[in-house]
Amino acid sequence: MLEEAGTPTPDLEDFPPQMKVPADEFKEVFEAIPDGLPPDHAVGHTISVEPGKLPAFRPLYRLSPAEYEEAKQQIEEYLRKGWIEPNASPYGAPILFVNKKGGGLRMCVDYRALNKIMIKNIYPLLTIEDLFDRLQGAQWFSALDLAQGYHQLRITEEDVPKTALRSPFNRFQWRVLGFGLTNAPASFQRVMNDVFREAIGHFVLVYLDNILVYSKTEEEHAQHLKWVLGKLREHKFYARLWKCHFYKRKLEYLGYLVGNNRLKVDPKKVVAVQNWLVPQNVGQIRSFLCLANYFRRFLENYSTVVAPLTALTRKGSAWEWTRQCQEAFDKVKTKLTNAPVLVLPDPSKPYEVVTDASTVGIGVVLLQEGRLMAFESRKLSLAEQRYTTFEQELLAVVHALRTRRCYLEDVEFVVTNDHCPNTYFSTQATLTRRQARWAELLSGFTFDI
Repeated sequence: MLEEAGTPTPDLEDFPPQMKVPADEFKEVFEAIPDGLPPDHAVGHTISVEPGKLPAFRPLYRLSPAEYEEAKQQIEEYLRKGWIEPNASPYGAPILFVNKKGGGLRMCVDYRALNKIMIKNIYPLLTIEDLFDRLQGAQWFSALDLAQGYHQLRITEEDVPKTALRSPFNRFQWRVLGFGLTNAPASFQRVMNDVFREAIGHFVLVYLDNILVYSKTEEEHAQHLKWVLGKLREHKFYARLWKCHFYKRKLEYLGYLVGNNRLKVDPKKVVAVQNWLVPQNVGQIRSFLCLANYFRRFLENYSTVVAPLTALTRKGSAWEWTRQCQEAFDKVKTKLTNAPVLVLPDPSKPYEVVTDASTVGIGVVLLQEGRLMAFESRKLSLAEQRYTTFEQELLAVVHALRTRRCYLEDVEFVVTNDHCPNTYFSTQATLTRRQARWAELLSGFTFDI
């Protein structure tokens, strides 16, 4: 089933009252992606292969009857649209299928062999924390989801043959960007940043094909939203109306619920965690840890709690689901189910840093006016576990300043710690090299303890 098949032309009744006029003016933005290739943007997706490497090729996978019919339908549709074409290059990657959230099957291409020999694109993607930090003061939100986002970007002509996919019907190559290519996110983010460059960090956030418009007042929001829709129309990008949200005071974005200068875990993610079954192998535990790690800023002493689980993922470790593993698994689920509400950082308000250390890990709590901003933690290495209690407490402070430097540099703040670093340093006749490095780092910040 194709995601966009049968997508109706948007009706003005589908829009909130504030959107009626801009929706009529920009309604083509919400129409189905037209057949043919997308516009030739300033940059396309390039595929650079390491010198001397042979073309990547893998054998065809067997498909179930349902997958066979789905492959036939999707390939015919992509051919009709002009997004793929027959291929005769020495490259070749097999197709496979994954289940879509809303039901049905999504055709993917197993590009692992190609990705292995591809020169990686190091174009930066902002962290989730960097994105949400910019939302302080925003009271109105709209979210736009681009339709089949990657397919709205061309692959450079000379690199098209490298995208060869193998199917039971023939070999084809992509003319537009497909899923599974290692540099696809970087290429798409670069184009999005170019399109919205003037507004990013002011009233627009873009994470791949997810666009967030945020404003302090409803009047500003109308202007900001109209500007964004104008950019999409100008560059011929298309959004899925049924996945867009307009003029919201609270909004789900990238797995979080944001609004009123607060940040919460998306309730749907909480349900997913509650229903997570006990992992049976390393792959399943890694999937669970990937989700948990995404929300680690909500979880106190996260690194210490998940230590029994991360130990299972180490190379050469035998799989043994112990009582400690079950307790850690249950504790993470409980913590995420009851995750606190975080405040977004406000540079006009003072920060407080609370640090603590144990024999296995260090923890940090970042506060503003007594309200929780984030938890931070990490496990101690074997060498660090042999530090004295004073040194472990100092290490917790050092870790806090290193990881939260973006908030704490050039401002006055308070550190709460069981052992005073300044007192410790002042009582030492001589400092070790490690302690001297810590003292130098601490001297670059202005804080009371």
